[in-house]
Amino acid sequence: EESNERITSSGINAEYGGMAADSENPLVIDILRASDTAYSHSPDQDILEYPLAIGSSLLLVAGMQARNNARVVVFGSHDMLSDKLYNAQAQTVASTTSQEAGNRGFVSAVADWALKRNGDLRFSAIKHNKVGEEPSDAAYRITDDVEYSIIIEEMRSGKWAPFQAKDVQVEFVRIDPFVRLFLVPDSAGNFKVSFKVPDVYGVFQFKVDYDRTGYTHLFSTTQVSVRPFRHTEYERFIPSAYPYYASAFSMMGGVIVFSFLFLYHKDTKPAAKTE
Repeated sequence: EESNERITSSGINAEYGGMAADSENPLVIDILRASDTAYSHSPDQDILEYPLAIGSSLLLVAGMQARNNARVVVFGSHDMLSDKLYNAQAQTVASTTSQEAGNRGFVSAVADWALKRNGDLRFSAIKHNKVGEEPSDAAYRITDDVEYSIIIEEMRSGKWAPFQAKDVQVEFVRIDPFVRLFLVPDSAGNFKVSFKVPDVYGVFQFKVDYDRTGYTHLFSTTQVSVRPFRHTEYERFIPSAYPYYASAFSMMGGVIVFSFLFLYHKDTKPAAKTE
């Protein structure tokens, strides 16, 4: 619907038709909101019922990123994409000289995002291994110290560059996560972390599930096996088993004493009666 909202405070000039989006839809991205005094209604008609949306709930430019990372952007104004406003000059109240309006930068940034020239993520070179060893396909043992690394890159102005973020997590999952840690990046976009394998064996996954507004959804799983200790890998004496050791040795001692008494004890015969 028409709104005749002319944006000048941010240096973006255009007349918009307002939009309203479902606030509970996680796929919708609010790119440009209207001012607090804006409303959406036809300027040639009387307002007889509540407008579609008012204030900051009115969207002037909205985007959507689908679950397959496809992107769509909806502008409330054809004028914003015109050559006239794209190359327009603006003058602030405090200045007497004209300067380039914000349309060029804003439209270019939104178009780059929609065409995945910005905000596109990819991963490569997933590695995992025991600390101090080379990567291999062998199963891990419970309580092993392991390392996990993954290289993440982002599309920035049409070129791949190392991704930098401190909120990327990896999970060690067997149905439910047993370990969840933040990955630490370096300048080359190589994210690493070290942790101890839980004292539970089975089939696990290293899982990276990164979903951040403005970026494509990054999802990676790597399956590994975790085995228990072999019978030759346990400690010779386990402190928690000392009571059982004591009971076993006490039983052995009791059998030895009983055997000695049974074999070498001789009942004394009573003296014969004499008349």
